[in-house]
Amino acid sequence: MTESAPHAAAPFSLLLVSDFNVGSLVGLLNNAPSSRPLQARAAPFGQAIPTLLQLAQSAQPQHDALLAWSRAEAISPAYAALLAGDPGALADLDADVEAFAARLLAARAGASAILVPTWTRPWSERGLGLMDMSAPDGAGAALLRMNARLLERLSGERGVYLLDAARWQAAVGPDAINPRQWYLTKSPFANPLFKLAAQEIANALQALMETPRKLVVVDLDNTLWGGIVGEVGPLNVTLGGHSPVGEAFVDFQRGLLALRRRGALLAICSKNQESVALEAIANHPEMALRPDDFSAWRINWEDKAANIADIAAELNLGLQSVVFLDDSRGERERVRAALPEVLVPDLPESPMLYRRLLDGLHCFDSAQMTAEDRQRSQMYETERQRQAGRAQVGDLSAWLASLEMVVEVAPLNPDNLPRAAQLLNKTNQMNLRTRRMSEAELSAWAAQPQCAMWVFRVADKFGDLGVVALLGVEIEGDTAQVSDFVVSCRAFQRGLEETMLAYALEQLRGRSGATSAVAQCRAEFLPTAKNAPCLEFWTKRSSFAQETERCFTYSLSASLPIPAHVRCRESG
Repeated sequence: MTESAPHAAAPFSLLLVSDFNVGSLVGLLNNAPSSRPLQARAAPFGQAIPTLLQLAQSAQPQHDALLAWSRAEAISPAYAALLAGDPGALADLDADVEAFAARLLAARAGASAILVPTWTRPWSERGLGLMDMSAPDGAGAALLRMNARLLERLSGERGVYLLDAARWQAAVGPDAINPRQWYLTKSPFANPLFKLAAQEIANALQALMETPRKLVVVDLDNTLWGGIVGEVGPLNVTLGGHSPVGEAFVDFQRGLLALRRRGALLAICSKNQESVALEAIANHPEMALRPDDFSAWRINWEDKAANIADIAAELNLGLQSVVFLDDSRGERERVRAALPEVLVPDLPESPMLYRRLLDGLHCFDSAQMTAEDRQRSQMYETERQRQAGRAQVGDLSAWLASLEMVVEVAPLNPDNLPRAAQLLNKTNQMNLRTRRMSEAELSAWAAQPQCAMWVFRVADKFGDLGVVALLGVEIEGDTAQVSDFVVSCRAFQRGLEETMLAYALEQLRGRSGATSAVAQCRAEFLPTAKNAPCLEFWTKRSSFAQETERCFTYSLSASLPIPAHVRCRESG
C-alpha cells in the first residue's frame, strides 16, 4: 500500500440543489472567507428531485457537501394543495415529508455531508389570517408540522445537518423578501437574506472542514464580573442582582457554561490575588460558574501571554485550540502579538453585548458531538488526579501499575464510527499516516474484506477516558499493512500503543490474504509538521524492526505480549 504524504487541501466542493434560483448565493459562497478554498456550484435550476435521485446512484461521494434548499410548496404537492384551499390535503403532508427525507438520505451516496435549510412560509401567503396558526389546515400551522416532521426524520442521521432558515429571515426582517425579485428572477428571497445565509452556510462548512477550538481562557475583572475584586472585595463585584450590567455578566457566564456542556474547556488568566479571586468564584451567590467548571487557572501578576501558553501546555492543547477573552485592549494586543495562533476577539465596550459576541463565535462549532466531547471537562479533571498520583509515586512503572488500566476493543461499527472518524480527522501527533476520511468513506473502506479496523476505549481507577485510539490494517498478499495508527494525546505513553499492536497482531495471526496466510505486519510512517511523536514511538518503543527511517515490520511468527499493567478485553 503506497500513499503520498499529506499535501495542500483540495477545494471544498459544495453542490447547491434547489427549486428556486440560487445564483447569487453561489457567488456569495465562492467569495466567503474560508480556511480552505470553497468551490460552490448550483445544480440545474428546478431540478432538485432529479438531482437528488442522480446523487443516490453514485458509487462514491462526488461532493464534500450538498446544500438542499427547497420551498415547501414545491416539494410537497399536499402543501401546495393546502395553499390552494384544499383542507383535505392535510392528510398527505407527512408522506410528502417522508419521501423528501428519504431522498436526502439516499443522496448521501453522492455527498459526504448534507445541509438542509428549514422551510419558511411563502411570502405571498397569509393562509387563514387570524386562524392560520390555530387551524390545522392553516398555512403556518401546516408548515410548522412539516418542519417538525423533517427534524424528527433527519435527527441523528449521519452527515445530515438542518439549518434554521426562519432565524435568518427573522434576523434580516422586512428586507428578507422582495416580491419583484421573485417575479424577475424566481428567487423567493432578497439579497440581504442571501448575504446572511451565505455567512451561516460558510460557518457550517467551516465546522465540517476544521477542528473546533477547545479552550476558552477568560479574564476576571470587568470580563467575568464588574469591578476590581481586589478593591471591592469578593462579594461586592457587580454580578446579578437588580443591576442590568450585573445581569449581563451572569448571562455571559451562562454562555460560557453552555460552551462547557458542548465540550469546550474553560480556564482563567487574570492579574489578581489568587485567594481573593477564587473566593469570589466559590462564594458569590450570583456566580453561574464555580471553581470546578474551570480546568486550569493562572491568577497571578505574570505576563498573560506566558500564562496562556502555560495553561495550554498543562491541558496538552495546541495554541490553535485557544480563545482568549479579556476586556483590556492592551492585554489583547499583547497576546495577539506573542501568540498569533490564539484567537483574541475584541470584546464590546458594553458588557451587555458580551453574550452576543460569545454566541457569534462559530469557532466552537463541530460537525458532530460525541460522548467524549460532552465529558471532556470531567476527563481533564480525572487526568489532573492521575498526574497528581504520578507525582506522588515517582516511578513510572509503579504509577502505571497503580492505574488499574483496562483497554476495551471493538471492531469499527455504527456506534463507534462517529468517534473513530473524529479521531482519524482531528488527531495530529500520534497519527501514523494522517489519512482524513468522512464517516461514509471510513465505513466503506472498513467494509472491504481485506481491511480491518479496531477501536480502543480506555478506563482506569480514576474514570473513563472514552474511545481514544484506533488501528486499521489492509491485507496485501502475506502482509498486513497498517493503514491507520491513531492515539489521542491524552492517552500517550501508558502502554496503550503497545497493547494496540499486540492485540492487532494476535487478530492477524491465522488470517489469510487473497493468496496466502498473513506472515508479517508492516507500518510506513508518513511525516507531517506535527506527527513526530508517532515516529518516536515506532522507533523506540514499538517492538517492530526498523527497515528504513520510516518503515517498520514485525513477523507474526513471534508473539507480542500485552503490557503487564494492562487488562485488555473485547467489547460485549
